Amino acid sequence: MANASDKTLRLLFPQWQGGNNAPYFFGAQLLSWLAPETNGPVEEVPVAKPDGKPLQNENGIVARQSLLEQLSHARQLIEKHQPDRMVVLGGDCLVDLAPFAYLNERYDGELAVLWVDAHPDVLTPKEFEHAHAMVLGNLLGEGDPDFARAVKRPLKPANVMYAGLQETMDVETATIKRLGLRSASPADLANTSEPVLTWLKETGARHLAIHLDLDVLDPSIFRSLLFAQPNVPADTFEGIAQGKMTMDQVVRLLHDVANVVDVVGMGVAEHLPWDALALKNMLASLPLLGNVYRRADT
Repeated sequence: MANASDKTLRLLFPQWQGGNNAPYFFGAQLLSWLAPETNGPVEEVPVAKPDGKPLQNENGIVARQSLLEQLSHARQLIEKHQPDRMVVLGGDCLVDLAPFAYLNERYDGELAVLWVDAHPDVLTPKEFEHAHAMVLGNLLGEGDPDFARAVKRPLKPANVMYAGLQETMDVETATIKRLGLRSASPADLANTSEPVLTWLKETGARHLAIHLDLDVLDPSIFRSLLFAQPNVPADTFEGIAQGKMTMDQVVRLLHDVANVVDVVGMGVAEHLPWDALALKNMLASLPLLGNVYRRADT
C-alpha cells in the first residue's frame, strides 16, 4: 500500500546496552546483511562496540547515559531525512523508541502500533534495570522521564495492540489493564489474523508501525534468541515467558495486516545468532585467518 514516491529510511541500530547483552551488536549487523537490499537512504546509529567491561546501573537504568546519547543520535539521523516510512534493524528493543516516536508525530498522533512480542515492554526502573523492557511504556508517555521526554506525542493506548504476548508479571498485567491495551496470544493467532484485523478496523487508523521482537518466535524452532543461549544452566530462563509463534504465522499475520493498513514502520529486534557468533570467533582463531597463530618458523 506504499506510495512509490514516499521516502523510506533504513536505520541500522546495533544497540546492545539496553538489554545488557553484547551479542545484540553483532546480531544487528548480521540482520542488516541478511535483509533485502534497499534503494532508499541507509544510516547507522553510532554505538560503541562491546569491550568486555561490565555496564553500570546509573540511577536505576543500566548504561543510562550511553542509551540517551544513542537515542539522541537516532533522532538526529531521522530528522536529517524526515522520512515517510522507516525500517529499523536492531539491536535490543529500545531501538524503536526514537523511530516510533517520530512516526507518531509524522502522522499527527494517530499512528497505530502492533507490538509483536512475547513480552509487554512496559516495566519501569522500579521493577527492572534494563531499558529494553521499558520501551513501549516510554512510547505511551510513561516510565523514566528522561526516556519518556523523547516522545513528544505519546501513543494512544487504544492504538496499541500486542500480538504473540505470553504470560505477564503482576506489575505488567496491572499496567496493561490500566491502559486498556489489547492483546492476542499465540493461540489466538495460530490460524487466523482476525483479532488484529478487528482491532485495526476499530481504531480507524490509516498508518501502522510494527515492532517485531524475534523472541515472539518459539526458541525450539528458531535458535537465534536469548532463550536458546548455549552453555548456560538449564534453569537460567526459568519463569520467563518464551515465544510460541512460528515464522509462517508471523509472516501471515503481517501480510494480512499490510493488506488493510498502510505500514509506515517496521522494527526488527533482539537477534542473537549464537551459532554465527561462535563461528565468527572460531574463524578469528584459525591459522592465516586470525591473529592467534603464527608460522612455526617465525
